[in-house]
Amino acid sequence: MITFKIKSFFELTTQELYNLLQLRSEVFVVEQDCVYQDIDGKDQKALHVLGFKNNNLVAYTRIFKPGDYFEYASIGRVVVFKNERSFKYGYDIMEISIKAIKDYYNETVIKISAQCYLKQFYSNLGFKAKGEEYLEDDIPHIAMIKK
Repeated sequence: MITFKIKSFFELTTQELYNLLQLRSEVFVVEQDCVYQDIDGKDQKALHVLGFKNNNLVAYTRIFKPGDYFEYASIGRVVVFKNERSFKYGYDIMEISIKAIKDYYNETVIKISAQCYLKQFYSNLGFKAKGEEYLEDDIPHIAMIKK
């Protein structure tokens, strides 16, 4: 069973911040073998969606209101701990994140920068690809919009 918390940067405990940065680093830097600046100065503006299982952080996203990252509301840093992916928690945390954008920002149009290999996953959640593929930190991405 996974439970979720939604917090501003300033509501995060030191342990939650450490755990989310560790999870992001473990997946986006180590697992994907991608050297990039994860701590990008945007966490302070984001709402953080944390998914816990047995008091351990296993899933995470950060969400932004329109204008803070893209022209539209957005979801980023979508991550599920490797050993928990078989439980489909990616869908759970995305659905919570989509609902949070509606609840907190009263927005329904959402833009994401999706890694291309996850295009079908995001399509299943109602996102549609827009434009051409591009490289972000040497990983193929595509812009996707949900209306």
